[in-house]
Amino acid sequence: MKKVLYFFAGILMISAVAFCQQNQKAGSMITKELFGKLSDGEETHLFIMKNAAGMTVKLTDFGATIVSIDVPDRNGKFADVVLGYDSAEGYQNGTAYFGAVVGRYANRIANGRFTLDGKTYQVSVNDGKNCLHGGKIGFNKVLWNAESLETTKGPAVKFTYVSKDGEEGFPGTVTVTATYTLTKDNTIRIDYTGETDKTTVLNVCNHSYFNLSGDPTKAILDEELQINANKITPVDSGLIPTGKLVSVTKTPFDFRKLTTIGARINEDNAQLKICRGYDMNWVLNDYTKKVRKVAELYDPFSGRVLNVFTDQPGIQFYTGNFLNGSEVGKNGVKYQYRTGLALETQHYPDSPNEPKFPSVTLKPGQKYETATIYKFSVNK
Repeated sequence: MKKVLYFFAGILMISAVAFCQQNQKAGSMITKELFGKLSDGEETHLFIMKNAAGMTVKLTDFGATIVSIDVPDRNGKFADVVLGYDSAEGYQNGTAYFGAVVGRYANRIANGRFTLDGKTYQVSVNDGKNCLHGGKIGFNKVLWNAESLETTKGPAVKFTYVSKDGEEGFPGTVTVTATYTLTKDNTIRIDYTGETDKTTVLNVCNHSYFNLSGDPTKAILDEELQINANKITPVDSGLIPTGKLVSVTKTPFDFRKLTTIGARINEDNAQLKICRGYDMNWVLNDYTKKVRKVAELYDPFSGRVLNVFTDQPGIQFYTGNFLNGSEVGKNGVKYQYRTGLALETQHYPDSPNEPKFPSVTLKPGQKYETATIYKFSVNK
């Protein structure tokens, strides 16, 4: 019996070594290092993924957060294209959700209240009278369990968090995973899963702020954006959807073709004034719960291109309207007004209170599964 066990153990070791050698030859790798300590003394770590093309992605287990993404411009010069902090302390004290996974419910829930199976739940409010991105201590403010993986597609990190019943007022104990995979073609794939022991709502997304110029002191207004959406969900003064779906035709919200972000952002438009720029949900076309291309971002000066793919029904396009220099980021940079933009793939805001919107209800026995893909390239 022992000989048989040794035999299989030997095979597994040989397979593991061969797999690692294959990935070394391919030029992909993943390393782990200490990132810092939280206020309670807990250690956080930085996971560094690199592919053969030289693209590097840094992640931390605090908030399952993207810390940096280094990609080349048209001249082959690498630069970091997301906003963030240099330390774990920055992410713990920061308020902008840079790069984090947000939940249990991404975006806003009106009055922090919703009803499930005849019972009304009051969750924590942290945005005026509304709940934003999961409340006062959402998924972005907790330490996730992390596991480094070497997959056939490339290096990956799987983050897991167990959100207990009643956390921030949400029902059910929910186990959530977020797995980031870096592929050889400069693509980051994020796969999310979720399971619950009680009927609840679940809507998670990544909240990276992009600046494809690679210069975080530069505004994103010259970058060009295309969103595959014919409609938006307009909002009231509290940034809560009115429940209507409104056409983008002949409005500043028509991004069906690549359009310079700053071209219409200051137009005399009621929605733009409420949001202080772009900060609402676009109703993505062709929603069939399958992954498809939904947006493209292009920086004409660097040549960098970001294509976004998802199976989600909506995308929140936000132009950093509340950045004001108070957030001190990487390399001591004070992030100013509109120096980063977010493309949050998600369900519509306040969906628990809008039965006509796609459902965000998760029941025991069901599995929440969704994916978002960021594909980087250059236009020469």
